Amino acid sequence: MAKAKSGDTVKVHYTGRLQDGTEFDSSKKSDPLTFKIGAGRVIAGFEQAVTGMVPGETRTETIPAEQAYGPRREEMALVMERRRIPKGLELKIGQMLQVRGPEGENTRVTVTAISDSTVTLDANHPLAGKDLSFEIELVEIVAG
Repeated sequence: MAKAKSGDTVKVHYTGRLQDGTEFDSSKKSDPLTFKIGAGRVIAGFEQAVTGMVPGETRTETIPAEQAYGPRREEMALVMERRRIPKGLELKIGQMLQVRGPEGENTRVTVTAISDSTVTLDANHPLAGKDLSFEIELVEIVAG
């Protein structure tokens, strides 16, 4: 039976958990995730975990933060004056927002602190700095 390798398009079901067992994502109640190994569309550690699997195989892999969403970087958290937030926008801790960067690019940020005068917005990926555990089932090698 063929093993998944770089360049193959594969379909996988997965369940992702934090180290404390909290589930943060799963494809089990939807269609399998389809991606090409080596194309960089999923985190590096996930691609590495799928490489070498055969259809029907299931494995559980722990992916260190460096091969997932990278380390958490403090410089990606910005404290800004609350008056710079559009009027009427109700903010809540944990809320995700899209902000426009200095060069016009859109960046997703999380509201992490709110005071009377400031708001802290964090552009780190919510899973940055965390080791992740994935249960992965290779459903099919679509093309190679």
